[in-house]
Amino acid sequence: MATEEVQVIHSWSAPRSLSTSLMYSFAQRDDMDVVDEPLYANFLRITGVERPYRDELLAKMDSDGNKVVKEVIFGPGEKKYRYCKHIAKQRLPNLTNDLMKKGKHFILIRNPLNILQSFNKVISPSFLELGLGDLVSIYSELCKFGKHPPVIDADDLKKDPEVVLRGLCQDLDIPFQTSMLKWEAGPKSIDGIWAPWWYENVHKSTGFEKPNLHMIPFPLELYDLLEQSLPFYNMLRCHCRRLVSPLHSSLPFPPLPVPANEKILVWVGDELLPRENAKVSVFDSVVQGGDAVWEGLRVYNGKVFKLDEHLDRMFDSAKALAFIDVPTREEIKGAVFKTLVTNGMFDNAHIRLTLTRGKKVTSGMSPAFNLYGCTLIVLAEWKPPVYDNTGGIRLVTATTRRNSPNSIDSKIHHNNLINNILAKIEGNLANAEDAIMLDKDGFVSETNATNIFMVKKGHVLTPHADYCLPGITRATEEEDNLLLLLEQKGEREKAYLQYDCWPTLMEEDVQKKIARQRSTSGYSSSAICGDLEAWQRKEVMDLVVKENLILHERRISLSEFHAADEVLSRLAFADICSNSNIFFKKPTVVRQGLPRGNGLDNWNYGRTYTG
Repeated sequence: MATEEVQVIHSWSAPRSLSTSLMYSFAQRDDMDVVDEPLYANFLRITGVERPYRDELLAKMDSDGNKVVKEVIFGPGEKKYRYCKHIAKQRLPNLTNDLMKKGKHFILIRNPLNILQSFNKVISPSFLELGLGDLVSIYSELCKFGKHPPVIDADDLKKDPEVVLRGLCQDLDIPFQTSMLKWEAGPKSIDGIWAPWWYENVHKSTGFEKPNLHMIPFPLELYDLLEQSLPFYNMLRCHCRRLVSPLHSSLPFPPLPVPANEKILVWVGDELLPRENAKVSVFDSVVQGGDAVWEGLRVYNGKVFKLDEHLDRMFDSAKALAFIDVPTREEIKGAVFKTLVTNGMFDNAHIRLTLTRGKKVTSGMSPAFNLYGCTLIVLAEWKPPVYDNTGGIRLVTATTRRNSPNSIDSKIHHNNLINNILAKIEGNLANAEDAIMLDKDGFVSETNATNIFMVKKGHVLTPHADYCLPGITRATEEEDNLLLLLEQKGEREKAYLQYDCWPTLMEEDVQKKIARQRSTSGYSSSAICGDLEAWQRKEVMDLVVKENLILHERRISLSEFHAADEVLSRLAFADICSNSNIFFKKPTVVRQGLPRGNGLDNWNYGRTYTG
C-alpha cells in the first residue's frame, strides 16, 4: 500500500494511568497505526535514568529524539491516523517544538493515589518518575499554542469506557468505532521491549476492566509524594471531560448564573486561590459542625456598604461564641479589599464574608479541639439582582417556625441556617421565591431571607426582632425613615425611598419588593418591584408629596398580615439576604413598639394588598 502523510494523535500521561490499555483500544481501529513510547530511548540517554532493560532499549531504539519526531512520529504511513503513546516526563527540552505544534493532542490523567501503588510494585516512585509536573507543563504549552487538549480521567475510562471514548473521539474529530472496546488477551506486536516489566496485567485483559473492589492499605512512605502530586492532578482534573451517561450521575459542569464568576479568586485562610482550589479542610469547624459566623456585603461604586457595622456584628458574634485567635479588623478589611481589587470588583458585587472557628486537631464538636486559630473566607462574586425586580416575586407562608432565642439565638449571625433552609425548601416546592416565617406563637417574624414590614393606612409596622436577626439595613430604616406619598393617575399609592449615608450609591443600592398577598389553596404572594432611577426623573418626582409616617415595632399576627394594605420586602442592595426587610401597612396608630420618623425610607413604589 502506498504511504502518505498521516494525522498524528498524541496521548500524554503519567505512567500507570491505563495508557497501554488505551493504546490497545486505539490499535483495534481499522484506520490507525500505533507507536508505543517512541521517545523512551531519548529520555534514557539524556537523563541517565536506570532501567533493567536500559542497554537493550538503547541498542534497539533510536535515541536521537528529533530524528524520532521527524521520521517515526510524523513520518509517512499506510493508515490515515497514527496514535503515539507518550509518557509526559519524556517530553524533554532538547526536542523540537514541532512535537507540540503538530498533530492532535489529549491528556490522560489518573489519581496519584492509584498511580503510586501500581508504580511501587515495579520501581520505587519519585516526583520525577511520575512526571505530573511535566504533564501540567504540556497542558499549559498546548494551550499557549491554541491547542486546548481534551483531558480524560483513567477512573472514568474504567467506569464507562464507551461514553469516555465516544467523547474523546468527538473532541479529536475522528469517528468512534465499537472495536475500540475489546482486544485479544496476551502480548502485542506493538509492545515496547519493556512490556515484560510493566504490561503483565494489561496482557491479561480483554478490555477496560471495571474498578477493582479489592482494597489495600496505602504505603505511608509514599504519603509525602502523594501530597506533592495531588495538586497537579487536581489542576488537570478541573479541565476533565466528565461522564454523561444515563447509568452514572456525573454530568457536564452546570452553567453559572453569572459566567464571569467562573474565573474568580477567593480568599481562604491567608491567601487568594482560584475558584476550584478555594477549599477548607475537612477538619475545619465549618465542616465539622457548621461552626462559623458570616456577613453578606454589597459593593457599589468602589465602596462596601456599611462595612464597619457588618464587622461589628461579626466580632460580636465571634465573641459570643468564644472564638479565639480572631483576625483583627484591619486584617479582615485588608483581605476584603485585596480580594475585591484583585478580582477587579468595584461595583455590582456581593461578598460572603465567613469566619470559622478554624481547623481542629481531630474531629469532634468541642471547641477545645480548635488549636489553629480562625479561618477567614472572603467569597466575592459578580451578583446582579437575584430576582426579577420588574415582574416581582411570589411568597408562601412556611410551616417551619423561626427558632426561639432559648435554643438558637438569631442575634448571633451563625452559619447554622437549617431553620431558614427548611423554609426555603417549602418555598421552592411551592414555586415561590421566598417563604414567610412565623414565630413559635404564630406571629409573623420574617421571611427565610429578609426582615418583614407591613403598611396599613399610613402606618408602618415591623415585628420585634426576638426571633430573627435585626438586620443592618433594618436598623438603617428605623434611624432614617421618611415616607413619601405619590399621587399619580388619580390613584394614591405609597412610595418609599431610602437615602443611605453614601448618596453616591443611590442609583443602584435601592431595590424594593412590594408583595400583594392572595389566598389560594395555601397562602401565596406576588411582589412588584420598582426602580429608583425612575424616581429621579423630574416628571415622576414632581408628583411626590412628602408625608411623614410612623414606624411601629410590635408583634403581628398572620391574619393581620393578610389584611395589610401593602407588604414591602426590602432587598438589601438588589439582593435578598438576612439583612433585608419586608414592610406592611396598618390602619391605626399602635402605641407599642418603637415609632420612628424624620428620616428617609427604602421604598419607591406601592401596590394595594389584597387578602
